[in-house]
Amino acid sequence: MDARPPVLAADGLTVQVGRRDVCRDLDFTLQAGDTLVILGRNGAGKTTLLHTLAGLRDAARGAVLLSGQPYGAWPRGHEACLRGLLAQSQPDFFSATVLETALVGRHPYLGRWDWESPDDEAIALTALAHMGLDGFAERQVPTLSGGERQRLAIAALLVQQPRLYLLDEPLSHLDLHHEITVLDHFRGLAAGGAGVAMVLHDINLTARYASHVLLLDGKGGHVFGRAAEVLTTDTLSAAYGHPLRAIADGGHTLFVPV
Repeated sequence: MDARPPVLAADGLTVQVGRRDVCRDLDFTLQAGDTLVILGRNGAGKTTLLHTLAGLRDAARGAVLLSGQPYGAWPRGHEACLRGLLAQSQPDFFSATVLETALVGRHPYLGRWDWESPDDEAIALTALAHMGLDGFAERQVPTLSGGERQRLAIAALLVQQPRLYLLDEPLSHLDLHHEITVLDHFRGLAAGGAGVAMVLHDINLTARYASHVLLLDGKGGHVFGRAAEVLTTDTLSAAYGHPLRAIADGGHTLFVPV
């Protein structure tokens, strides 16, 4: 049994944008093996909350704990070995190959003057293969499609090998096949002992893959719990401002707008 602290915890967390509360007094723990999905309508503050959980912005009140400690308690740079973030977009300021871009994920493990080793390259090539990019290593990033660029960003995150994965809309630009490939892969990482928290828009994919759900109402309120407890027609309809109904499909429940 893993005696380590939760990979992520929020303790009385209040997050604000200007004078608006994204969430108030949020408490939760994300254990190794958990997959948390953050849901909410556009503008509810999902990205702002995720960036706060990643240690990139300060909370108004409360604390975020990464593997049991505040971000500031970790030696500088060490948090990148524990926590990885996939942002919504990946600006490419300089031309680079796919392999060079994937290898950025190894930087937290390298000294200032170190070069990537053959082992680092092997990790990167494996991650590219997981994302369906084998054979792309020497391609220039500007030649990639939007979906290929998104899968490269995910591969670079996999190369980082953190204990906690924070994903902001990881399915952007992906077709159905690659959506399922990505979600299956992160479910496998969670089963192997990682923690995963992601922002999604698809309620039905959330129902299929989430162990826990955090639903933001856009007014500072939230509902957190196990997926089956949060994903109800009443709760979802109230949060999204549109009635939904549930349809049983074998062992799954599908939510459709009325």
